[in-house]
Amino acid sequence: MGLLKITNTIFVSLGSVFMESLAVQDLSILLVEPSTTQRKIIINELREEGVLSIEGVGSAREAYSQLQQFQPDLLICAMYLPDATAPELVELLQKDEITSDIPVMVVSSEQNYDNLEAVRQSKVVALLPKPFTRQDLHRALIATVEYINPDELDLELYDIDKLRVLIVDDSRMARRHLARVMQQIGIEDITEACDGLDARNIIEEHSFDLILTDYNMPNMDGEALVSYVRNESELSHVPILMVTSEENDARLSSVKQAGVSALCDKPFEMTQVKGLLASLLEE
Repeated sequence: MGLLKITNTIFVSLGSVFMESLAVQDLSILLVEPSTTQRKIIINELREEGVLSIEGVGSAREAYSQLQQFQPDLLICAMYLPDATAPELVELLQKDEITSDIPVMVVSSEQNYDNLEAVRQSKVVALLPKPFTRQDLHRALIATVEYINPDELDLELYDIDKLRVLIVDDSRMARRHLARVMQQIGIEDITEACDGLDARNIIEEHSFDLILTDYNMPNMDGEALVSYVRNESELSHVPILMVTSEENDARLSSVKQAGVSALCDKPFEMTQVKGLLASLLEE
């Protein structure tokens, strides 16, 4: 089986309220941007995309207060706010039932890998560069709509609601995010493991049709888990999708040699992941 890989340059934060039909023009958006000038620029860009329902605030405190009164379809947030960073705001929203399902898009000129890693791990639907192009914004908005209105994964060889999936990630937020994405495309039988060692213990007792795993984890990382599944377990035939923000080519090459079925950047777009899963499972 050939190795597949998705590489995204735009990342979007996920979580949402289901709606029967939604277009980009129907989105209601809360924009959190401390610069009045930048706020005006982004609002104008959104209006050019046809979005008319836009509110703007300048801090995390204002955003949180606003969200207690009204939950938009999408929150667009600057990376750095006067009273919080975007990952900190996302984490705060995740702890509140009222706001936990709101998709978040982050706009930032940040280039530092470690700082961007915090965003990738914080359940964001899109990370737009600053300044961003109209194409960047359009793609991110489309990804948001696709998340809010997902189509069930259509498989010929599997009954989707009986597909057994194991999600392995040391981040509870990342596991929750992946589980929610799987549920939105029709997968209900989901088991979670907090690292490779935990996953190994689970695999020794249970069978799965698909494994989704992170790369960087304590106790046993993704590469060691892939190697175990391929060489020591009874699930050597099962597709393994590695969802990771790892960028080291040598490490990724080693993972490929270990037998991973496909690599996907973290975070990812719903449509691409559905296509990738369909390819892996139907093969």
